[in-house]
Amino acid sequence: MGDFINIFIKSAFIENMILAYFLGMCSFLAVSKSLSTAFGLGLAVIFVLGITMPINWLINEYLLVNFELEFLRFIIFIAVIASMVQLVEMVVEKFSPGLYAALGIFLPLITVNCAILGGSLFMVSREYNLGESVAFGLGGGFGWFLAIIAIAAIRERIRYSNVPPALRGLGMAFLLTGLMGLAFLSLSGIDPAVFGGWSPAK
Repeated sequence: MGDFINIFIKSAFIENMILAYFLGMCSFLAVSKSLSTAFGLGLAVIFVLGITMPINWLINEYLLVNFELEFLRFIIFIAVIASMVQLVEMVVEKFSPGLYAALGIFLPLITVNCAILGGSLFMVSREYNLGESVAFGLGGGFGWFLAIIAIAAIRERIRYSNVPPALRGLGMAFLLTGLMGLAFLSLSGIDPAVFGGWSPAK
């Protein structure tokens, strides 16, 4: 259990998809103008990462590796991600038409969100097992959710502030993202085990 918590904390805070690797920047910058839409997209990313990671792990281990079809990994992973995003899109359209309209094109664009595909590729390169893949997916999604919520809250707060014209809009968004990235980078030297008072070796 300790290993799973370790991976979750590390992927959410220390190796944050958006602030450590800058994966998924397009939707991160475009949707973070409003806290409500950022919240909805963040939840969608958590769901898609949490579901696609174990599915892709199973496909990779029992189909691609066993039959030496690793060259199909990109295509298969993207197909799984696309199907899950389609499911999320239908659910959001059914139960929250306002959020669906606010997210617009960026909801289906989760399919090509490099944070989602990057998570599955990291999972393969790090040779995680099924449980570790689930923890990594949920942690990565939660970290992405925290990042977009944080920048959306800041952007809403400074919307009516006296920001220099050259920094308004995307200029300030890039500046804030860089500062948040530096803040999260300060956690890179921390052992995730210290948060829970246990050792991953136990």
